[in-house]
Amino acid sequence: MWPLANYHSFKISRSASELYEVRTIDDARKVSDFDNFLILGDGTNTIFIDDYDGAIVKSCISGVDCQAQDEGWYIRVGAQENWHRFVTWTLNENIRGLENLVLIPGSVGAAPVQNIGAYGVEVSQYIKTVEAVHLATGQQHTLTNHQCDFSYRDSIFKRQPGAWLITHVNFFIPKSWQPNLSYPALAELNTETSVTAQSIADKVIAIRSSKLPDPARLPNAGSFFKNPLVSVEHYQQLIGSFPDLIAFKQNTGYKLAAGWLIEHLGLKGACCGDCCVHDKQALVLVNQGHATGGDVLALCRLIQQRVEHAFGVMLEPEVRMVGHGGLIHDVSHYPG
Repeated sequence: MWPLANYHSFKISRSASELYEVRTIDDARKVSDFDNFLILGDGTNTIFIDDYDGAIVKSCISGVDCQAQDEGWYIRVGAQENWHRFVTWTLNENIRGLENLVLIPGSVGAAPVQNIGAYGVEVSQYIKTVEAVHLATGQQHTLTNHQCDFSYRDSIFKRQPGAWLITHVNFFIPKSWQPNLSYPALAELNTETSVTAQSIADKVIAIRSSKLPDPARLPNAGSFFKNPLVSVEHYQQLIGSFPDLIAFKQNTGYKLAAGWLIEHLGLKGACCGDCCVHDKQALVLVNQGHATGGDVLALCRLIQQRVEHAFGVMLEPEVRMVGHGGLIHDVSHYPG
């Protein structure tokens, strides 16, 4: 058995049958030989609830290649590269566009899976193609942005876990740049005479550092729940009862701030065993030292039940929870 506490940022002491590292395309083609496997990046969005009866597959393909053209930069990045370090590199190279996504934990290869986003920007806005091996056939593909079928915190890679192993992500970042200050927390930068990508990144880092615990000091997996999407009618009902409700207009409805829903119910600091709602950011669950998978499931279910009862909304976990057989798709029916 392979110990997993150091392979996911929530630090629950669980194990997997073995660890398999992918360093070449041929290595990737051999992944399908395993009866059961789970592709894992930096483990910052994954919690191992139980021992996993399968192989952990990690991409160890690295490298950054940047080609400057008249209209923008084409950047090919290996899946293993750290996301925050990559964003920092672009800023140092005066490549502007990814600054709102600074300090998001995880690897570059995991970014398109979750379609990571923050402060008004989603990574899919800058992804041109994704290179991946289709594990069932062993064929290498270059999927266009359209073929990745990106949506809010979702993609073809997330909806088909185990089908694809991402080796590289190809970005196009145009030279024409406008600061994205649409997120309320960045609004004060509008008063500055000259807003730069670096000043936005510095502001995002300050906000994230003040609200989100450092996984190296307090184990966590980042935002635990997705911000739920509701219809215009549902939103209008809620705002009548909860005038302070935080929500963001979308094309077909509203995105509710899940953290606000949890905090409004007085659940900040609530615990099940050693798994607790963070006292500064209600959207984050933390491991106070000896949390078990059962603690995580219990707190997740408690929050879901309370929010559904109060607001008529079922919160969906954003983190990947892994049980004996693989990803847990229905928390309510998983034993524990």
